[in-house]
Amino acid sequence: MLGSVLTCLDHVVVAVTDLETATDHYARLLGRSPSWRGSSSLADTSNAIFRTANVALHLISPAQDGPIASAVGKWLEKRGEGLYSLTFACDDAEGAVHWLRQRGLEAIDPIDGEGTGDGDYGMRSWRLVVLPPSSTRRIALSLSQDTSDPAVVPPAALGVDSAAAVEGLDHVVISSPDPEATRLLYGQALGLHLALDRTFDERGLRILFFCLAGVTVEVVGSLTDPVRPEAGDRFGGLAWQVNDVAAIRERLARQGFDVSEDRAGHKPGTRVCTVRSDTHGVPTLLIGPDG
Repeated sequence: MLGSVLTCLDHVVVAVTDLETATDHYARLLGRSPSWRGSSSLADTSNAIFRTANVALHLISPAQDGPIASAVGKWLEKRGEGLYSLTFACDDAEGAVHWLRQRGLEAIDPIDGEGTGDGDYGMRSWRLVVLPPSSTRRIALSLSQDTSDPAVVPPAALGVDSAAAVEGLDHVVISSPDPEATRLLYGQALGLHLALDRTFDERGLRILFFCLAGVTVEVVGSLTDPVRPEAGDRFGGLAWQVNDVAAIRERLARQGFDVSEDRAGHKPGTRVCTVRSDTHGVPTLLIGPDG
């Protein structure tokens, strides 16, 4: 990622219809209380944020009739709840726009945003750079320069023993009908480091791993389906890092989540389990060390 202005994956956004219910479900899933609750004047949405060790989870729900809230509402009507967008961090929004345009991406000029906290939560501020879907293979991507006091959104406090809580994000999955085009987007245009590009004949897949500050963007393409350059990419799901898969699986099952048995992961030395309920449309995997 030499020369990239992207410093990390700042947050993933999940669009939900009922923010209160979704906040409760994710607080129990993550084993953490929300870091921030409030509303965004930029997006006209209500938000709940959970800051993990490396990436924040933003839950959003339309609150008023602004253009962004309307777009989220239409997206929910068409697709239902689910993973809505990825936002990378940058140190200089103006400089990021210039850098992106030099690399052929149609970045929109920075937009100043503010979030008003509920109750005792403070005021957030940021500068947002949006990439139009025509530049991102129809995946919603943006960059954000955080201009608020870091103390406004502290790490989400543990509500359970650390062995049974989510630590951070391991990877986000993107399904691509044209993995070569997606490789050019994330590798050459956005400057993410391509750590692995491998075919798995037994699974009929080509998988590319792009790494940024300890988080992986995993791009999955079929080896058997025809390449469709005109088709856009889609989000696959999230894989969360945990310290003890068996411990968090036991806790979630006890709290009423539908979770699979834990099993060996594809990556040597790992155990995984799948959370099959109350994730609000986000395919969810928990991954931790084996033993």
